[in-house]
Amino acid sequence: MNSKISVLLVVFLFQFGMTNAQEKSKKQIKEEKKMALQKEVEMLVNSKEFIFIGQTAFPAGYRSVNLSSNSNYVKFHPDNIESYMPYFGRTYNIGAAGNDPGLKFEGKPTEYTVETGKKNHTIKAVVKGPTDNYTIYITVSFDSSASLSITSNNRSSISYNGQIYPPAQPEETK
Repeated sequence: MNSKISVLLVVFLFQFGMTNAQEKSKKQIKEEKKMALQKEVEMLVNSKEFIFIGQTAFPAGYRSVNLSSNSNYVKFHPDNIESYMPYFGRTYNIGAAGNDPGLKFEGKPTEYTVETGKKNHTIKAVVKGPTDNYTIYITVSFDSSASLSITSNNRSSISYNGQIYPPAQPEETK
């Protein structure tokens, strides 16, 4: 009888030990994936070459707008920033919006700074357009989620939540 109990006890302990080992490896795998994503995000931010795609717009003084059906992006390159973002909000200068009410501009950044914090990267860029100056703030979390804010001289500021992606893959990740 004692030997049956001993055998059952050994089998139970063996089973319990295997379960703990599997849980540990799942945690390790999850942590490794998290670290790999963090390194990829850091590489994208440091290369100054990535694409932001917005999922939600937050106009100043208005309700949020879901952007899932709107094509939008801000392409960051070391010597050029291109914006094709929808705009919802107040325009201060009648000629500022023209025929296109979106934030569509392209230019070489006159200022570009990157600060790395404990949980994210903060980027500030200034782009001068033909009729307006745009200040772009983007905060990129280590999991690739991002918050983008664009301020201009002729319009109220607007913020967007979304993700950043490598420059060659924006259509695949939507």
